[in-house]
Amino acid sequence: MEKTEQIIQRLKDRIQQVDWEFNDLETGTVFSVGDGIVFVRGLRDVLSGELVRFEDDTLGMALNLEENQVGIIVLGDDTNIKEDDSVYRTNHIVQTNVGDNLAGRVVDALGMPIDEAGELVVADQYPAERRAPTVMMRRSVDQPLFTGIKIIDSMIPIGKGQRELIIGDRQTGKTAIGINTIINQKGQNVKCVYVAIGQKASTVAQVVETLRQNGAMDYTVVVNSPADDSAAMQYMAPYTGCAIAEYWMDQGEDVLVIYDDLSKHAVAYRTISLLLKRPSGREAYPGDVFYLHSRLLERAAQLNERYGDGSITALPIIETQLGDISSYITTNVISITDGQLFLDSNAFNSGRRPAVDSGLSVSRVGSSAQTQAMKHVSASLKLELATYYELLSFAQYSSDVDEETQRIIDHGARLTELLKQGATTYLSHDLVILSLFMNRYKYIDELEVKDIRPFESFVHDQFKQNHQDLLAEINAEYKLDEQLIEKLKTVFEQLVKDYKVNTYGR
Repeated sequence: MEKTEQIIQRLKDRIQQVDWEFNDLETGTVFSVGDGIVFVRGLRDVLSGELVRFEDDTLGMALNLEENQVGIIVLGDDTNIKEDDSVYRTNHIVQTNVGDNLAGRVVDALGMPIDEAGELVVADQYPAERRAPTVMMRRSVDQPLFTGIKIIDSMIPIGKGQRELIIGDRQTGKTAIGINTIINQKGQNVKCVYVAIGQKASTVAQVVETLRQNGAMDYTVVVNSPADDSAAMQYMAPYTGCAIAEYWMDQGEDVLVIYDDLSKHAVAYRTISLLLKRPSGREAYPGDVFYLHSRLLERAAQLNERYGDGSITALPIIETQLGDISSYITTNVISITDGQLFLDSNAFNSGRRPAVDSGLSVSRVGSSAQTQAMKHVSASLKLELATYYELLSFAQYSSDVDEETQRIIDHGARLTELLKQGATTYLSHDLVILSLFMNRYKYIDELEVKDIRPFESFVHDQFKQNHQDLLAEINAEYKLDEQLIEKLKTVFEQLVKDYKVNTYGR
C-alpha cells in the first residue's frame, strides 16, 4: 500500500510540473539548429509545407513530419535561432507578392524587393505552391510565341503555354536565348519572369542591365536567389516566380517564365533533403526530385476561354556535363517538357551562334505553333541542314566531290551563315520571314558566304525604309499568298542587283 501511495504522489508531482499553457499541437521547441535546418519537438498538428514562426519572427517551412520531431527549413537567416526557442504554427502556407507593380522590379525568393527602387505596393498575395490547371481548364497550344531567333522560330517553334527545355553545357549561350526571347516580347503583350537560381550576383546584375538597356524591364520581373543564398531560398525561388506569373495568367494575360537553372535548383533540394536526413537515391538525389520539377512545370498552361484565355510559357534551363543528356536530372526534365533546344558546345566554339543543334532539338508542338508565312519559308529547312552536315562530313575525307554535292554544300554553308545571330538581337517576326525568304527562293546562292549577313541587314533596312506597305501586308495575318510572294520576289531581285553593284561593282 505504501508503494502505491508513493507512485500516486510522484504522478501528482509530475502533473503539477506540466506547463499547461504550452500546447504541443500548435507549438514546438527547437532542439537542433544548423545549416538552415531546424528540428523541433512538438507541433504535432503541423502540416507539410506549412509556414511556421520562430521567436525572433524568422519564418520557416515544415517539410519533414516524423513521429518524434518536425524538420523545418529556415526561410532566411538562422543565426538568431537557439535551442529551446519556441516555434509556432501559422495555419498558412508560403505566399508571395503578386501584381502589376512587380514589373520592372528585382525581388528575392519570397517576392520581397531587393533592388533599392523603393517600397513595393502589391495587388495581392498568391501561394507559392498551387495545383496545376486541370485538363478541362486547358486548350491546345496553337498560338506562336515569337523568340525573334531565326533558327528557333523556323525549326523548333515555341507556342504559348508550352514548356520548352533549353539544355547544354555551361557557356554555350543558354541564358542568352532566354534573355533574347524576353527582349523580343517588346510590344507583344507578353509579361516576363526571369528566375535566377544559384547564379553569381554579378551575372544577374548584368542580365538586369541588359534587359533595362533594351527596354525589357518594363514588363519583366527578376526573381533572384543568388549563390550565397541558403538552399531553402534557392529551393523556393522558382515556385515564387511561377506564382507571380500565375497572377497575370489568371487576369487573361500571356506570361513567359525563364527558370535559370533547374540543375542548381535540384542541387539545392538535394542539400535540404540530406540535411533533413531523408534517404538518398540515385546520385544522392531524393526519390521525389522528379515531383519537384513536374509540379512546377505542370503549372505552365494555355487556359481556355472559360478560364480567361491566359497562358504561362515555361523555358526551363538545364546544364549538362560534356553534353551528357542521359544524366538523372536531365532525363527527368526532358520527360516533363514538350521539347528541348539542345545547344552544342562544338558549334558554339566554332562560331555558329546561337549554337542550337537542329538535329537533337525538337518541339512536340511543332508547326501548329507557327504562322502560315513561317511554315512556307521554313518547310525544307531541317532537311537542308541535315543533308548539308551529312555531306560535309563525307566531303572532308574526299578531294573528288561531284558538282551536285558541291552545290548542296555551298548552299548549306550560306544557310548556316544566314541562321547566325547576335546574343541580344531584336528581330520582329516579319523580318525573320524576310530572312528565310532569301533561303527559300535561293537568293543567298547569288552571294559570297561572307556577304550573307551584311546583305540580310541591307534587306531589312531597305524594307523598313522603302517597302513599309509589304511589311504591313506580311504583318496583317502573317500569310504569304501568291500575289504577295511575287511582289517580294520582284523587290528581292532588285535588292540583289543593287547589293552586287555596291559590293562587287557589278
